[in-house]
Parts: sequence; C-alpha cells; structure tokens
Amino acid sequence: MVVKIGRAREFDTEQALELAMNLFWRKGYEGTSMSDLTDTLGITRASLYAAFGNKEALFRAVLDRYEAKAGQYRVNALEAPTAREFARELLDGAVALHGEKNNPPGCLGVQGALACSDEGAAIKKELMARRLAGEGAVRRRLKRAKAEGDLPPKSNPADLARYLSGVIYGITVLAAGGAGRKELQGVADIALRQWPEDENGR
Repeated sequence: MVVKIGRAREFDTEQALELAMNLFWRKGYEGTSMSDLTDTLGITRASLYAAFGNKEALFRAVLDRYEAKAGQYRVNALEAPTAREFARELLDGAVALHGEKNNPPGCLGVQGALACSDEGAAIKKELMARRLAGEGAVRRRLKRAKAEGDLPPKSNPADLARYLSGVIYGITVLAAGGAGRKELQGVADIALRQWPEDENGR
C-alpha cells in the first residue's frame, strides 16, 4: 500500500514496516530512537506520525508483521502429527530462524521485552501477553497429545510447554550472543532427547 503524506510525499507502507521491523529487531524497542526510524524509513517525524500514529503503534504493527512472517514456523508446527514431531518442528524452526545469518541476531519479542523504562512499560506488557498466548497454544496442543495417548499419563502439558518456550528463548539469546546455527542445533537436539516417550515407548 502506498500512502501519500501531504502534497508530494509518498512511501510504501509495506516497505516501511519491513525496514522498521529489521531496525527494531536489531536494536530493540527502547534502543530504537525516533531519529533511527525516520533516517531508516527516509521520512519526517510528521510523516511517521501521520502514517502509523507513534513509535508504540508502529512497534505493535511491526510485531504483527514479525509474528506473521518469522513466527510462521510455530503455526506450521501445530499441524505435526505427534507431540514429538511438534516439539522437533518448534525447535528446528527456532534454529532455522535465529541461525540464519541474514536475519538480525536474537528475537524481536525478546529484545523488546527487555524494555524497563516507563516509556517501555506498555510494550513490555504487550510482549508478555503475546508470549503467554504463544505458550498457551503449545500447551493446548500438548494437552490434546496427552488425551490421545501421545504423551505419558503422568506428563504435564503446562510444564512441557514452558520447557519448550524456555529452550526456544534460550536459543534466541544464544543467537544474539553470536552462536552459530551448528551450536543452536546442538541445543535443540539435546532438548529433544529429554522429551518424554509416549505409551508405546516412542
């Protein structure tokens, strides 16, 4: 979509969101200044406000874009036929995303959640809500697996969901610290070896 600002200024909002996403991904919410945004997008502050509202509103739009693109592996994993394959797809998806050298290091959501000032409080709350929603989707999938006998009777889907989430967020932190895809895959493989077997010992 092309938005016209004033008489002559036009820009592609999709391109602007892509640029803003990569900027926030690299620098986090609080680490990204309005000057960073206007310089990267090539527009004035007035144009940015007219198109997106404010920095917080732009970041929320960027989060939606990030989840729809970078987070697609989570959605795809929900279609896996077994709990183990579901866990494998989640972990491998995280490794593929955060081990890709062309992507900014780390995770946009984790970077943003590090916000601690009053300015970042609303964003931190938003990111926590999204994290819990994502964990809830994992928990529901694992509850179904347990009901179908695909997990041991004594397994706890909530604990397993937190476990997977913790490993995935750990992968993003390692990636932000410079770990390569091979190292990240090693973490994922070890985590999967701890996965409980189903009633048939699989």
